[in-house]
Amino acid sequence: MNPVFLFIVFAAFVVAALNGTMEATSKGAFDGAKSAVDLALGLVGYMALFLGLMKVAEEGGLLRILARAIRPVMVRLFPDVPPDHPAMGAMIMNIAANMIGLTNAATPLGIKAMQELSRLNRRPGVATNAMVLFLAINTSGLSILPTGVMGVRASAGSVDPFGIMAPTLFSTLTATVVAIAATKLYQRMSRFSWTTSPSSRARPRPRRRRAPRFKP
Repeated sequence: MNPVFLFIVFAAFVVAALNGTMEATSKGAFDGAKSAVDLALGLVGYMALFLGLMKVAEEGGLLRILARAIRPVMVRLFPDVPPDHPAMGAMIMNIAANMIGLTNAATPLGIKAMQELSRLNRRPGVATNAMVLFLAINTSGLSILPTGVMGVRASAGSVDPFGIMAPTLFSTLTATVVAIAATKLYQRMSRFSWTTSPSSRARPRPRRRRAPRFKP
């Protein structure tokens, strides 16, 4: 990404020099940097509040209740993972933590889940169906309490920082459903099937040569 950002900055200065707006470009760069610092400092209080509330909810058992609720769904989505395997528990806790905005707690759980899924992998170096599906669900980011976005909105002076909850839930739920459906669809295709390896694909059988017939 560094070359991309370097190209963007260089292109901006070149265009500003050609259009004679170098002064405005420099002023905008400094104003943007100042706004970023003000926004970051303003987020400290809101993030501390939200993370504190989520920590209280976690200690109160909300995370365990949510994990218990999504467990039947996870068992059906990951038939290749034994229900009592540590990978299943780590995945459930990771997704539950992401849903209520506990991203700091979700990261080590996600790493633990991938490590446990790797132990079930019979082909090291190739991602299993469970690994791909778990990554797709994490990328879609199903969220019930988007604490980070609400904190940014509050710090930026939003009139209703909590108004993002319903749209965020709808959009992330839609993204998760699409991610699961796409992953399951690709798993059914022989080209992307994890169980099909290049060495195990059917090879054309060589034709047998018939012995020449001799007429008496």
